[in-house]
Amino acid sequence: MSGHDHLSFCLCDLIRLLWSLLLPCFCLCLVLTGLLFLLIVGVRAWLQSNRKARRAHDRRPAVAFFHPYCNAGGGGERVLWCAIRALQNRYQDVDFVVYTGDQGVTDEQILNGARRRFNIRLPRPVRFIFLKHRLLVEASLYPHFTLLGQSIGSLFLGWEALTAFTPDLYIDSMGYAFTLPVFRYLGGCRVGSYVHYPTISTDMLSVVRERNPRFNNADYITSNPVLSALKVVYYCAFALLYGLAGSCSDVVMVNSTWTLGHILALWRAPNRTSVVYPPCDVQAFLDIPLEDEEEQDAGKKCHSVVSVAQFRPEKDHQLQIRAFRKLLNGKEAKPGGRESVKLVLIGGCRNQEDEDRVLMLRGLCQELGVGDRVEFKLNIPFEELKKELVEATIGLHTMWNEHFGIGVVECMAAGTVILAHKSGGPKLDIVVPHDGGPTGFLADDEDSYAEAMERILSLTPSARLDIRRRARQSVTRFSDHEFEASFLAAVEPLMGTLER
Repeated sequence: MSGHDHLSFCLCDLIRLLWSLLLPCFCLCLVLTGLLFLLIVGVRAWLQSNRKARRAHDRRPAVAFFHPYCNAGGGGERVLWCAIRALQNRYQDVDFVVYTGDQGVTDEQILNGARRRFNIRLPRPVRFIFLKHRLLVEASLYPHFTLLGQSIGSLFLGWEALTAFTPDLYIDSMGYAFTLPVFRYLGGCRVGSYVHYPTISTDMLSVVRERNPRFNNADYITSNPVLSALKVVYYCAFALLYGLAGSCSDVVMVNSTWTLGHILALWRAPNRTSVVYPPCDVQAFLDIPLEDEEEQDAGKKCHSVVSVAQFRPEKDHQLQIRAFRKLLNGKEAKPGGRESVKLVLIGGCRNQEDEDRVLMLRGLCQELGVGDRVEFKLNIPFEELKKELVEATIGLHTMWNEHFGIGVVECMAAGTVILAHKSGGPKLDIVVPHDGGPTGFLADDEDSYAEAMERILSLTPSARLDIRRRARQSVTRFSDHEFEASFLAAVEPLMGTLER
C-alpha cells in the first residue's frame, strides 16, 4: 500500500470517528433544544393562565413596577412614585403593583415614607408584592464579578416576581435589564424600562483599559496588565449580554443626555428610546423667596456646604471630606478661621452596608481632624432637607459620571451655589449656562473642589445672588409637571395596548 493510500485510509477512519461522535451530540442538542422549547412554552402558558384568572377576578389590567428598593428614599424612588402618581391620575381603570424587596415594613409605611421624604401623595393605594430574595442583587454577595453576579441574581429575583404576580405591562424602574426578557418571553408581557444609569458603559471600559483606580476597579487589577486585559474582555462580553437584554424593551426612557448616549450604543434601539428628565421637587424650593445675602451676612457667622446624596460608594463622599479639609486648612489663617464654614452630609441609607459606610466616613472625619466641622443627617424628612438647603451657601456634588443628579437640581432650586462634578448629567444637562451667564461651578479632583469652594465663598453676595437667580430660572425644566408630561407621552404606546 502506497503512502498516499495509507493517508487516505487514515483520513477516512478519522472522518468516520468524528461523524460517529458528532451525530449523537447533534441529536442530543436537538432533543435538549426541543425540551427547552417545550418547557418555555409550558411555563409561558401557565403564567398566562394565571394572568387570565387574575383578569377575570379583577376585571382590570395591571401595570407592575420592578423596584426592589422602593423604600430607600433616593432619586430613583422619587421617579417611581411620581410615575405611579401620573399614571393613576390618567388611567383610572388600571391597577398598579410594585415589586419590592423591602422586609419588615407594611404598605402604609412605604407610602408614608414617600410622602414624608418626597412630599408625594398617591391618588389611590397600590399593591405591593414583597420579594423574599432581594439578597440576590446585593453587591456584597459578589465580591468578584459583581456586575455578572447581580445580573444573574436579578434573573432569579425577576422570576420570583413574575410567578408571584403576572402583570399585563411590566416596567423596570431601577435598572435591572436582565429581568426584561424574563417578563417578555416567559410572562408574555409588554415591557418598558426607565434607565437611571447603564449597568456598564464605555466610560467603565476606558477606566479599565487605562488602568485607572476607581471604586469599581481595585488597585491589584490596575497594577497588573494581565488582570486588566482579562477584565476588559469580561466587560466587553457583559456589555454584549446587557445590550441583548435591554433591546427586549418595547419602550426605553433614559434620564439624561449622558445616559442616552450610552444606552443607544449598547441597546441599539433609537426609535424606542427617549430622554425623560427625572422629577425634582423644584416648586417646593422655588416658592421660598430668594433672600439677598447682603441682609444675611451681617449676622451670619458660618457658611454651610451641603451635600445631598445616598451613602453609596460611587457618590464619593470621601472626596467631599478631603476637599473640605483642604478648604479648612486654607481658612485657618483668615478671619473666622475654621468656624466660618461647615460641611453637612445629607443622605439615605438603604441597608447595613450603607450604614457601615457612614461609620467609615465618620472615622475619616476624625482621622483628618475635621470631625467638629462635619455633620451627618440620615434619612431626614423633606421639610428638614428643605430647611438645610435654603440655609446653605454651597451645594456639593462629587459623583463621577453621575447619570443625572436630582440632588444637584434641588440644590440649585433652593438657592445654593452648586459645585458639581465635571462629568455626566451635571456637566451636560444641569450646570450649563443660562441667560448668558453661569449657573454654578464644576470640579473633578480634591484640589479643584477646594479651590472652587474658596472662590465661591470669596465672591461678593451680589455676585452669588446673580448665579443663584440664573440657576433657579434654569431648573424649571426639571419640575414634576414636566416629568409627568414626558413620562405619559413615552408610555402611551404601551398603555394603549392594555385590554380594558
